[in-house]
Amino acid sequence: MKTRTDFALLLLCAVSVFYSCSAFYLPGLAPVSFCKEGKGADDCQTSIQLFVNRLDSVESVLPYEYDMFDFCHDEKERRPSENLGQVLFGERIETSPYKFTFDEKVECKTVCTKSYTKGAKQDGEKLDFLKRGMQLNYQHHWIVDNMPVTWCYDVEDGQKYCNPGFPIGCYVTPQGRAKDACVINADFNKKHTFYVFNHVDIKITYHSGESEGWRGARLVAATLEPKSIKHDDEKNPVCEGGVPMEVFGEFESDLKIIYTYSVHFEENNSIKWASRWDYILVSMPHTNIQWFSIMNSLVIVLFLSGMVAMIMLRTLHKDIARYNQVDQEDAQEESGWKQVHGDVFRPPRKGMLLSVFLGQGTQIFIMTFITLFLACLGFLSPANRGALMTCAVVLWVLLGTPAGYVSSRLYKTFGGEKWKTNVLLTALLCPGIIFADFFLMNLILWVEGSSAAIPFGTLVAILALWFGISVPLTFLGAYFGFKKPAIEQPVRTNQIPRQIPEQSFFTKPIPGIVMGGILPFGCIFIQLFFILNSIWSHQMYYMFGFLFLVFIILLITCSEATVLLCYFHLCAEDYHWWWRSFLTSGFTAVYLFIYAIHYFFSKLQIVGAASTILYFGYTIIMVLIFFLFTGTIGFFSSFWFVNKIYSVVKVD
Repeated sequence: MKTRTDFALLLLCAVSVFYSCSAFYLPGLAPVSFCKEGKGADDCQTSIQLFVNRLDSVESVLPYEYDMFDFCHDEKERRPSENLGQVLFGERIETSPYKFTFDEKVECKTVCTKSYTKGAKQDGEKLDFLKRGMQLNYQHHWIVDNMPVTWCYDVEDGQKYCNPGFPIGCYVTPQGRAKDACVINADFNKKHTFYVFNHVDIKITYHSGESEGWRGARLVAATLEPKSIKHDDEKNPVCEGGVPMEVFGEFESDLKIIYTYSVHFEENNSIKWASRWDYILVSMPHTNIQWFSIMNSLVIVLFLSGMVAMIMLRTLHKDIARYNQVDQEDAQEESGWKQVHGDVFRPPRKGMLLSVFLGQGTQIFIMTFITLFLACLGFLSPANRGALMTCAVVLWVLLGTPAGYVSSRLYKTFGGEKWKTNVLLTALLCPGIIFADFFLMNLILWVEGSSAAIPFGTLVAILALWFGISVPLTFLGAYFGFKKPAIEQPVRTNQIPRQIPEQSFFTKPIPGIVMGGILPFGCIFIQLFFILNSIWSHQMYYMFGFLFLVFIILLITCSEATVLLCYFHLCAEDYHWWWRSFLTSGFTAVYLFIYAIHYFFSKLQIVGAASTILYFGYTIIMVLIFFLFTGTIGFFSSFWFVNKIYSVVKVD
């Protein structure tokens, strides 16, 4: 009864956290006020700068800088300061020639003209790269006042979807098949033809402060509509009607592309500045699916909790009462988990490696928990670009101490004496594998000229954080861990190992490990779909309340599934539970990898060897981190369980 009450309280707390996370939002940056020209002040700006970010595609993992596609450039180009997370994610924000004056309407203004001469090699290469971008459906990402300029259009069931990007153009194949972007205009129908979106109609919505007693206005939305228009006169362009700007597949004649824009402002005092992202996020119709994911996970947790409660309250209670009877001879003749009390705490094989994995897993677990909690509170919102990755990296660096402490303490408990090797492996093994994989992926990005390639200086900075802060902190934690006495076990270990009886199919190591990862994966696979979408399909992820709740459910599920299987194996008198408890929940990472393969072939349209290698290279990093994280949860749950049950039985 107590177990059920505790679980009900835990569930109530988790739901309360979710609701509080959903309701509380911190925008991340201070608002900027804008005024009409001639009415400006020190705290009020009149000009609006449009920034451009990297261009990316759902058909390619390789993002490129804005300059690579030969669009209009800012003569005085400057980059705002970027944090570590933005650099690691490959964001490359820079100024653009699109500059507006607040509340000043502009109609069909020329930005620049790009000319391509037939026979000029450099012009041909630029045009080929632009056409390749249209074939792969590369998209612009523009920013005004730190929020994305969105392209909103109607989708099925009368809903409106706001995309934080818009295509650079559309392509009609020689067979007459058109890209999705070509639905904008029915005139995009010529075979083997590219249509460049060289004009944008921009609408900027603002919230006036006069009605609320403060000066100026704040921008609350920025939307645009891309168009393809062939302009005949650069000085007097016409942006209504006309024919599309065509670029034929073969570069057969000189070509001139004139880029233009129109902008108008609209006042809307019903939208508050703090909720200005809502129109982007609400347009993503995933909330119902997310609730289904939560309910699906809760059903699994309730099922497992019932099983564990039944074992704890009935089976274990009866076992302990029977084993503690005065007549010990009868109890000794029976089979069960007490029969292996003299071997259950026998140190595992390869205890060094297990302790290293557990130290790293502890570091990842604490990092993930704090990062998700801060994201849930709104500190790492989408408005604060790169904050999520920056927070995760900084936390990982600073959490070297618990990694070293846990690894060394467990290694000492296992009877290990090579403490120098232990602490070096804890500090270098798993981070080294991840860094080597990351460096190889970065080499591919360098070769391909992608904007996602990390600059050499940033790599040096990451190495400095690793070796200058994380490694010394790991040594410090290991020092305190080895100073502490080994963890005292509740029963003594026999000198001669007990013979393990013949096991049934379900209690053998491999079937048990394979079965152990199914239920934890069942709790997260729907949430995993949205996470993969945000990474590879460039969709915005913002439901951190859901994610934090699923994280808690994953902890409970991994713990209960591992404890359940550990109990069954001990009842079968198989005392090799150390590695099995780690691998049982850690096998969830294998299901994650299988799902990532399924996602690649069923949901993505990625083409090219480089993009494929990059996808699976980064997926391996995710799988390794998830393996250490889930394995550590399963191990410590079983460790607590085994210590608990053997501490309450009488042993001669």
